[in-house]
Amino acid sequence: MDNISMEALDFRYLLIEHYKKIGLDENELSVILVIDHLLEQKNKFITADLLGLRMTLKTEVIDKILVRLITRGLLEYETTNKNIKTSLKPLRTKLYKEFQLALAKEQETNSSAARNATLKNIYEVFEKELNRTLSPLEFSIINEWVNFGYSDEMIINALKEAVSKNKRSLRSIDKILLQWQTRDDMEKEGYSAVSEKWNKDIEQTIKIAKTKWVDDDEK
Repeated sequence: MDNISMEALDFRYLLIEHYKKIGLDENELSVILVIDHLLEQKNKFITADLLGLRMTLKTEVIDKILVRLITRGLLEYETTNKNIKTSLKPLRTKLYKEFQLALAKEQETNSSAARNATLKNIYEVFEKELNRTLSPLEFSIINEWVNFGYSDEMIINALKEAVSKNKRSLRSIDKILLQWQTRDDMEKEGYSAVSEKWNKDIEQTIKIAKTKWVDDDEK
């Protein structure tokens, strides 16, 4: 997102896409589009009279629209060496920010949808392998595994490893995940960043919830 420059984006596309969101009406939109067209035609100073020659709107109406655009910080007149130049830079900047916000929201939505799909898949596999419905605490623990960075493949493989050993508690699965994570860290970095804090947090969660998370297969 940060690598996309304002100059690389189609101004007219962004304008039409976001004009309602930034509070413009159709008359204001049409005036801006004609201003942009005239600027591309190398016109420097664009007045209501000049716009009136290209539009069906009355000059008085156009003049009021220009005043509104200036007041709202969307249009400006720059003075350089006693020459006045019409500029849409403030509007371009505002549209660029709207684009960034929309893109960030879309990425967040896509990320959230992908995460929910991942969790749904894990839940379904767990309930099928354990042949029972998961408890709210178990849903929470699986969610924490995903937050911790374990992939769905790794979590499901740990589940199957535990089941193959006839151990069906999430505590058993968590131990396997920690072992695998420690092993991978040692192979890649020569040490493991996994601390005892994770174990302590889990033990505290079990204690608070008073749930039989540690089943008989842990005895």
